[in-house]
Amino acid sequence: MALPTTEPNSWMSSLDLPSRLFETSGNDYELYEEDDEFVLGIELPGFDPAEITVTWDEGVLNIAAEHEEEARGKRKTYHRRFRFPKEVSEDEISASYTNGILEVHLPQVTGATVTGTEIPIES
Repeated sequence: MALPTTEPNSWMSSLDLPSRLFETSGNDYELYEEDDEFVLGIELPGFDPAEITVTWDEGVLNIAAEHEEEARGKRKTYHRRFRFPKEVSEDEISASYTNGILEVHLPQVTGATVTGTEIPIES
């Protein structure tokens, strides 16, 4: 059996899926866990901080941005949702925007445990 020679998602590129409607690319963010908090960095060049909205709702971080260039008749939008596997201290979430990078810090609740079921991997 030959291995595919195309990119894994290339067959999906022609589909007009709603989940891809606002994405700018697949690698526009970095998410990592450090010192009992999640840190999310998103590349949003060309946006003004007032054009970016960050909301938290029951374990889901929602990032939305909209920029309109009236002189050129262009509109740029961005929307992405992130679900977090651990409990986050909602009152301590902070965000900053510097040089086109939105950085969101989401401190974890101390002593919170991950819930769910481990799925065995067959070989």
